[in-house]
Amino acid sequence: MANDEAAIKSYLAKYKHRDFTTREVMSLIQVYRSLTYRLEVFVFNNGTRKNLLNLEGTIPVTYKGAVYNIPVCIWLMDTHPQNVPLCFVKPTADMTIRVSKYVDSNGKVYLPYLHEWNPNGSNLMKLVQSMIAAFGELPPVYSKPRNEMPMPYPPTFPTTFPHPQYPSQPGPTFMPHVRPTAEMPTYPNFGLPYPHPGTANGSQFPTPANPLPYPTFNYGSSPEVAGGTITEEHIKVSLLSAVEDKLRRRLNEQSQQSQAELETLRRTAQELQEGKMRLEDILARLQKERSDLDKNITILQEKEKELQSAVERLGEQEGVDVDEAVVTTAPLYTQLMNSFAEEATLEDAIYYMGEALRKEVIDLDTFLKQVRTLARRQFTLRALMQKCRQKAQLAC
Repeated sequence: MANDEAAIKSYLAKYKHRDFTTREVMSLIQVYRSLTYRLEVFVFNNGTRKNLLNLEGTIPVTYKGAVYNIPVCIWLMDTHPQNVPLCFVKPTADMTIRVSKYVDSNGKVYLPYLHEWNPNGSNLMKLVQSMIAAFGELPPVYSKPRNEMPMPYPPTFPTTFPHPQYPSQPGPTFMPHVRPTAEMPTYPNFGLPYPHPGTANGSQFPTPANPLPYPTFNYGSSPEVAGGTITEEHIKVSLLSAVEDKLRRRLNEQSQQSQAELETLRRTAQELQEGKMRLEDILARLQKERSDLDKNITILQEKEKELQSAVERLGEQEGVDVDEAVVTTAPLYTQLMNSFAEEATLEDAIYYMGEALRKEVIDLDTFLKQVRTLARRQFTLRALMQKCRQKAQLAC
């Protein structure tokens, strides 16, 4: 048991929900021990190849009081349980697929349980039980007449079976492989014949008293096949089943297309509604900005009138002496202001002394002597301003 779990986990290394899928597979193979697991290459219709887990074997189906082992094959997507598993009936050389509402001519299984697959509530155990119940109502295979030649198998077996897309489930789409002839497609058995009822590898259900390999039955009200020939009634039933299957698929395709178009229209309507809300918000902000702009224009016009009035008043007044206009409130501030003005004057004097030396108006000795004197006075004034600012408790 531990070896099976470790092997399954190694097979499911790239699966999105590895632990959940491992638990489901372990629970299934503990109940249906004839099912075996293996990792095989699955080829999609666009040529993409993936390693997917494949559960194949037999499941016990009760039909008219007798238990039969029906060979099936279940592929698990790497996003299981988000995407529905793909189920197939896998007939052996002595069996033929019986087309019904549950199985098509390619062996693809259609069940209400698959159609209503829910990732949060559906599981493999209930899926197999649904297959058993459906196949007990309409067996998916029947035995070939003894004088009918078995269908030939190709010398090399494909790695996947035909996979038509399941109607309403999301995920990858599969196209059936088309054979160049009109004969019914066959599936390889990988060299492992399925056991008949009562064998050691089969189910543990009781063996019928008069065992048959698989149930034989009539198509509707048609007579038994005699001598391995196919009657017109068989052809009619087969054609009706094919037409029904084709109509069902076309209806599903049209339904999916309509739903996709409806979803596109809904998204477009939602985007238009969101765009309308954004435009209304932008319009409201523009109106508010326009109102603020009108208020600012009014304020600027009033300020402009005030400035014009001030200019007119100043123009009518006489000239003002700068030295008399600037009056300090304390002697300390007067000393600070005079020191600052004299220091700025010395700074300009030193600059122009440098210009005079550059233009050779004065010689170097005169420049050095005058600059030394001015710099000494400038240092004294700066120290005095520092003391005044400290005394006045101003920022230094």
